[in-house]
Parts: sequence; C-alpha cells; structure tokens
Amino acid sequence: MSSRRPDPLAQVSDFEIRLLKLFRSVVECGGFSAAESALGIGRSAISQQMSDLEQRLGLRLCQRGRAGFALTEEGREVYQSTLQLLSALESFRTEVNGLHRHLRGELNIGLTDNLVTISHMRITNALARLKEQGPEVRIHIRMTPPSEVEQGVLDGRLHIGVVPQVGALSGLEYQALYDERSLLYCAVGHPLFYVDDQQLEDERLNAQEAIAPTFRVPPEVQSHYQALNCTASASDREGMAFLILTGRYIGYLPDHYAQAWVQQGRLRALKASSRYYDINLAAVTRKGRRAHLVLESFLDALAEA
Repeated sequence: MSSRRPDPLAQVSDFEIRLLKLFRSVVECGGFSAAESALGIGRSAISQQMSDLEQRLGLRLCQRGRAGFALTEEGREVYQSTLQLLSALESFRTEVNGLHRHLRGELNIGLTDNLVTISHMRITNALARLKEQGPEVRIHIRMTPPSEVEQGVLDGRLHIGVVPQVGALSGLEYQALYDERSLLYCAVGHPLFYVDDQQLEDERLNAQEAIAPTFRVPPEVQSHYQALNCTASASDREGMAFLILTGRYIGYLPDHYAQAWVQQGRLRALKASSRYYDINLAAVTRKGRRAHLVLESFLDALAEA
C-alpha cells in the first residue's frame, strides 16, 4: 500500500470488528494457510478480508508471499490495539451480563386491591424470582384504584401496574395475566342468606340494597349493576366487602377473594350459575419507556410464571 489513509478513522463498526477478529486469528495462527481451519474459510476469502481491513485502515498490516507471512511495523501496533479493543468489548459484555445476574435499583408497582388471593399467584412468584435474581432490588407496592394505577404508569411514578382491563388507553401496553370471576354475594344476617336459589326470584333479588363500584368496569359488566338496586358505592373491592359483610347489602366480589368468608360460613353466592361476570386483569406498562433492566426482568418473570 503506497500511501497512508489521508483521513482519520471516523468510527469502528461491527464490520471492522469482525475484520479485526479475523486479523487477530491470522496473526495468532502465523499466516493465512494456518488460519483456514481455525476460521473455517478458505485462504482466498481470508486474503480478501485482510485486504478490506488494510483498505479501511489505510495501512499495510502484513507481508505475504513466497517469503512467508510477517507483520509490518504498523501491523504489530494494530495487532496490539486490536487485543486491547477486543478485550474491552469482552469486559463490557461480561459486565452487562453481570448486571442481569446482580440487578440493582427499584421497582414501583401499582396494584388493584385483593389480587393476593388469586391461587396461581403470578405476581407473587414473579416478585420472588426477581428478588432471587437481584437481592438488592427495592420493591415498592402501592394499592390504588385502577384509574390511578394507569395514570401513575403514564406519568412515570409507577414502572408497572396490574388492573382490570376495561379499555386500552393510548400510551400504555397491556399484558394479560389473569381471568377473574366475580359472583353476587350476601352475608350472614341478610334476609336472602338462607333462601334457596330455586326459590329466589329475580325481582326479589334485584330489589335488595346493593353496592355499585365507582371504579371503571367494562360495558358488559355495567349491566349487572344496572339490574340491581344500588344504594351504596365503594371505590374498591375491599370497600364492597366491608358493606356486604354488614349483612345489609348484596354485591359482587371476586370468587377467590370471597372464598375464605364462604368457607367460614359468613358469605354465600346468590344464583352463582347466572349472577356472575368475568373480567381480565392485565399488567400495564408505558409505551416507549426507557430501558429499565429491573422492570424488564420482572416482565420476563411474569411471562414465565
């Protein structure tokens, strides 16, 4: 090569890095022929790629011919620089992979109330796995109404939320987690508690004082509340449970949440074969969010739970 590169090397791309790795192998093998088996390509391809590297660097790196393979002075310097560069890249890869094994930082989660009694416990199991991966991760859980959870994710106060999926809001992504069934309950002391379902007419059932939610529910669920005589309201399921357990109201509760009181004989479902609705619960995250290793690890754990 008769002249040096007139301009400095602007950047080192992936292509140059591949060529430098080939150059390292050629040097360590002692020539093109010896490098064929190590690289798994023919001598002509090695020669062409070496020429490409020399052209990109604007330097003659080696002498090749009848006299054998030998590095030029520039080639020896480039070889040493190549070792430093590839070592730095390997250190970077190792350190980044180490972050996956040793997670640090915070995870702020917003949850709809009373999910802990769901039997398959995807959230609990995912949190356990996250802490196993990153013992130093700090987890903060806030129990708030679904609309506040979604708003918290949108404005960045929360990394992730779990809410009933009523309607997808722009700016948010939803990942299905659970299917939840809610039944209509009354408590011991209520006039309907000992009435057999077969003797319970819809008119009598609909006339009982009932509880309406103030949180959003899908349109198909609203019809279940519209059929009732709603004279009280609650902002969450725990508030509804408080009122039902007075023995003065009927209301809908998730079956997993009500199960313990049913087993204790304090609650019973009314016409469970017809008075129920199903709703999907989803994990919600912000679209276009910045990379957050703790959050991504938790999402991966949720997907596998």
